[in-house]
Amino acid sequence: MIQEGTEKIKDIIEDDVWGTIKKFLDLGYQFGEGEKSIHITVGLLLLLTIAFLLTSTVLQGIRRFFTRNMETDDKLKFISIFKFIKYLVYVVVILFTMSAAGINITILITASAALFVGLGLALQEIFQDIIGGIFIIVDKSLRVGDIIEIDNKVGKVFEIKLRTTRAVTRDDKVIIIPNHKFISDIVYNYTQNHKTTRESIQIGVAYGSDVELVTRLLLEVIKSHRNVLKSPKPFVIFEDFGDSALIFVLNFYITDSFSVPRIKSELRYKIDAEFRKHKVTIPFPQRDVHIYQQGTLRNE
Repeated sequence: MIQEGTEKIKDIIEDDVWGTIKKFLDLGYQFGEGEKSIHITVGLLLLLTIAFLLTSTVLQGIRRFFTRNMETDDKLKFISIFKFIKYLVYVVVILFTMSAAGINITILITASAALFVGLGLALQEIFQDIIGGIFIIVDKSLRVGDIIEIDNKVGKVFEIKLRTTRAVTRDDKVIIIPNHKFISDIVYNYTQNHKTTRESIQIGVAYGSDVELVTRLLLEVIKSHRNVLKSPKPFVIFEDFGDSALIFVLNFYITDSFSVPRIKSELRYKIDAEFRKHKVTIPFPQRDVHIYQQGTLRNE
């Protein structure tokens, strides 16, 4: 009796309960005919939903694992790139789930091949920008606050996104830089290693000037400026004997290379005032013209 009851319960579960669930999961629509048909069912949609939830949970755990010890700037950049990776993973999960459910995904891939080729050509530069953004994250070649020079423009980076980087120039204009520029062009990063940079001013004085006096005046001017570092020490180089002047180069160190034009202007004002005070002449270009008379003009 017990065995018969158990078998009846088993039959009821298999035929009635599980049969009803299976029929419900098999409900759906069929597109196409024969081998090229695609059958979208409730079971497939449910399977895709579960796969999405599991994938989202795993990706969230991976993101938290990698960003737990990152600085705020690096974390924001990583999250931007991770969003792009997440979308790619979702596409792979959809295709894999549909394949596991018995759907021939080759049909879908073949049907959308032309579309993918067209999108690839149209979005080629965008993908290059995204790859450039990924490289920026990986090798840390650029950070918010860095001062860079690209295409003869100097700017201070204030925002790094997945596709573009934004910087403000010295004349307070925003320059938007596609990220592929950082992997294809030469970019100068003034603050990659540290904030201190060495700058210089070239000065020409008249021949016959007291070179020791010129050196002393330049060092006095540079040491009195508030934005110039005391260490490393500024120094003067007697660079060359020019065509019209003795060429000196005043070298100094600062921590605000973004304000270099203003600092150099202030120093030139002070140098000019000191030279006038001590009778040191800054010459203008001169040329000696020699005229040779080859013969005497005769009137015929």
